[in-house]
Amino acid sequence: MLKTRALTAAVLLAGFGSALFVLPQWAWIAFCALLLAVAVWEWGALATLAPPGRFAYTALLILLFVAPLGLAGSGPQALYVPAWVYVASGVFWVLLAPLWIWSSPSLTGKAVLLAAGILTLVPACAALVDLRRGHPGLLLAVLGTVWISDSAAYFVGRRFGKRKLAPSVSPGKTWEGVAGALVAVVLYALAWAELGAPRGAWDGGTRAGFVLVLVGLAAVGIIGDLFESLIKRQAGVKDSGSLLPGHGGVLDRIDAPVAMLPLAVLAFMT
Repeated sequence: MLKTRALTAAVLLAGFGSALFVLPQWAWIAFCALLLAVAVWEWGALATLAPPGRFAYTALLILLFVAPLGLAGSGPQALYVPAWVYVASGVFWVLLAPLWIWSSPSLTGKAVLLAAGILTLVPACAALVDLRRGHPGLLLAVLGTVWISDSAAYFVGRRFGKRKLAPSVSPGKTWEGVAGALVAVVLYALAWAELGAPRGAWDGGTRAGFVLVLVGLAAVGIIGDLFESLIKRQAGVKDSGSLLPGHGGVLDRIDAPVAMLPLAVLAFMT
């Protein structure tokens, strides 16, 4: 299983890295639309939609994603979608999602879950477009925060974890793992700042500000991970899908980035 997981991760990283630095803008948007389609299809399954409903829901979210194509500005700081879209998504992740996770209300209502999908998945994929247009290295730095955070949380949690973070949602996650993740992100951010943060990442800001932003994004990423775990638990499934050997579904791999990316646009591009 570990070999399969590592091989899948290597293939995904190589494919994503190639797309990030090689594809022209229109092809990158198409790539993000495809990623969104797969994620929405899995989200529809977690909401127990029948196949016709999943097709309709997927088509709706793809339409919402591509609708701004004719309206987006062409400048390096022009956003693909209006800033209020990212603000709405950020409010969801910073305020509403934590309340849902730790008070554990029922999310089984289809209307609520489908609305949450619109509010989270579409802004996240739009953020992929905006952050990459700002600078591919900026998007890579933000996603690297997820990878560093996840890895540190896993290894520190396994070695030192005792106090459960949200036992009713994700029994394997611990406060010690969270602490390890945040420390690792601080070191990662300092390394980025020392080497020279990507253009646009902290223009006019301070090194401490850059570190605080990445730590904040890592914390929101943990919330995204827990929120998807809550949805899967209520759906009675372990993984969101089976497309990625050793990893499960696409949602299982992008649960943290979905939460982080809209806030990263607000932090670095507005």
